[in-house]
Amino acid sequence: MPNDEVRKPMTYESAGVSISRGNQAVEWIKPLAASTRRPEVVADVGGFAGAFRVGDTELLAGADGVGSKLMLAQALGRYDTIGIDLVAMNVNDVLAAGGEPLFFLDYVAVGKLNPERVRDLVAGVAAGCREAGAALLGGETAEMPDLYAGEDFDLSGFAVGRREYRPLGSPTPGDLLLGLESSGFHSNGYQLVRSVVQESGHSYDERFPALGEDTLGAVLLRPTRIYVRPIRALWTVLNVKAMAHITGGGLIENVPRTLGGLGVQLLKDQWNWPAEMQLIQEWGRIQQAEMLRTFNCGIGFTVVVAEADVVRAQAVLEEHGVRSYVIGRIVDHPGVIVG
Repeated sequence: MPNDEVRKPMTYESAGVSISRGNQAVEWIKPLAASTRRPEVVADVGGFAGAFRVGDTELLAGADGVGSKLMLAQALGRYDTIGIDLVAMNVNDVLAAGGEPLFFLDYVAVGKLNPERVRDLVAGVAAGCREAGAALLGGETAEMPDLYAGEDFDLSGFAVGRREYRPLGSPTPGDLLLGLESSGFHSNGYQLVRSVVQESGHSYDERFPALGEDTLGAVLLRPTRIYVRPIRALWTVLNVKAMAHITGGGLIENVPRTLGGLGVQLLKDQWNWPAEMQLIQEWGRIQQAEMLRTFNCGIGFTVVVAEADVVRAQAVLEEHGVRSYVIGRIVDHPGVIVG
């Protein structure tokens, strides 16, 4: 292992993933998608979900995968929870656009078809769909030994929902940003997580006092939290002005997407970062800005509400099993200020 004195801080880029290149690809894709536009299109590429009007109904659709967290599942030989991640990454996006998830389809690509493993993967998908209230309509399993070597596989999914909620008003300066607690890293940044663990010389089988009784691997494999029930309950009692699913790009890039040109003063000391994230940051010497741009840092979903509604909002979320924190205040200039 390199001497600690000469080790450089690790970044998502150094681990092989460029958020900037990804953002550039999206910008190039936008005009291509726009060239296919139909009159029924309500929201184009760039939001948390696309929107398409059918009669009086707005349908929301999203597609996502699990990323290199799959490699962690493979290393640990456990496949029964990764399907929950897949559903969560999709339905939480639909939710952030104001949608009730209706149905889901999965795609499993493998080098060598292992029926037991596929069963475990889809069992996780079904569990996630039950939690989200979405029907699993079907999917596709493809065996491609020339494309995927040995036991390698990939997993992606597609969620469709119905627009159920549209904010009654836009965010205004002085509104507060509530952050809903995550269940860990969810399904983002695992290329960097795995690189840090490898470079540190630690093992997924190790236990650390800060992580309780679970091994490091078990903690890192915890599935992504599904926020459908608590957020839909919140809609029924107060005006949620904006929502964001904290995925790739972390708090820094996802929250501003929903603020209509405003920004947020992020109060980073108002919630505790999960112990596993603190360990990864320490082992990888990852700078705070990189953490906030790569990981959810303990916040998996955010909502903007008026200051007068905060106490009630937190009570509703708590009733549905999710702890929340006031993590920021909306300001009248764009971007994120970390305070």
